[in-house]
Amino acid sequence: MQTIDVAILTYKPDKSFFRQIDLLKSQSVKLNRIIIMNTEEKYITNLLFGKSLGKSGCPVDIYNLSQKEFNHGRTRNAAAGRSDADFLIFMTQDAMPEDEYLVENLLRPFEDEKVAVSYARQLPAANAGPIERFNRQFNYPDGDRVQSYSDIPTLGIKTYFCSDVCACYRMSYFRELGGFIDNAIFNEDMIYAHKAIFEDYSIYYASGARVIHSHNYSMKQQFKRNFDLGVSQADHPEVFAGVSSENEGKKLVSGCIEYLSAEKKSYLVPKFIAHCGARYIGYKLGFNYKKLSKKIIWRCTSNRAYWRHHWDMTNIPADVHAGYGKNAEGL
Repeated sequence: MQTIDVAILTYKPDKSFFRQIDLLKSQSVKLNRIIIMNTEEKYITNLLFGKSLGKSGCPVDIYNLSQKEFNHGRTRNAAAGRSDADFLIFMTQDAMPEDEYLVENLLRPFEDEKVAVSYARQLPAANAGPIERFNRQFNYPDGDRVQSYSDIPTLGIKTYFCSDVCACYRMSYFRELGGFIDNAIFNEDMIYAHKAIFEDYSIYYASGARVIHSHNYSMKQQFKRNFDLGVSQADHPEVFAGVSSENEGKKLVSGCIEYLSAEKKSYLVPKFIAHCGARYIGYKLGFNYKKLSKKIIWRCTSNRAYWRHHWDMTNIPADVHAGYGKNAEGL
């Protein structure tokens, strides 16, 4: 019988963490184990004080690391190293299963031996604004999709699209392909998907597997997130140089403006355009980060822990240390 583990990355989890665990334990396909890779022990210790993650269902094991140790690739590889299951589902703490069939629907695509990864549809949360609701629908539409090498001419960058917000990996292929790149600021999932596709495997978008996951990012957060995206693409031309993402960007912009107009919310168009501008500038700066000073990079990134592995921090001007730990985003 095939076994399934779930690995959840957490950082300052809130009370919704208990609901996430409960929903995972009540899935139609029973889990073998839940592995928690938690950044900064004190936060989860405070949350769990006097409380229980439940004695029934699969065991929940918590492993703690410091914010300095966290890395998108390395931390997930560490979780995979603690699992001996046939399939491992990676999730983030803010991905809430929409129903009890999430695991079942993530596993179904693996009936095809070529499928290396399946990933879930992300639905907007109740508090998501109109722009974010469109973004979720644009990136995670209704209807399944198989992504393989033959799709590169038509899908372009979306051939490698995959999201570890909620994605299931066939572990025999994962080990064969060497897992995630060890040091990733962003896009560890897409870089792995590229590697799998070039080994003649496929990626499956399982729209019936649904999680509630969305963000109402500020312009500053959009800028920082896209700065890291640009860094990732600059560092991995083997993945991103051969395909263009500009057409997808144009489709998103025109589609969202049409959506806002149809919903009689045209007053949000200037805000949307401003956010697009922040994202574009952030991306361009990140893509050209090698031309920037360490001080500028430090202010632009949302993942300061990543850069600490690259630099001798004593060489960074003192003023850029202000706020480290409070403002750095570990996940």
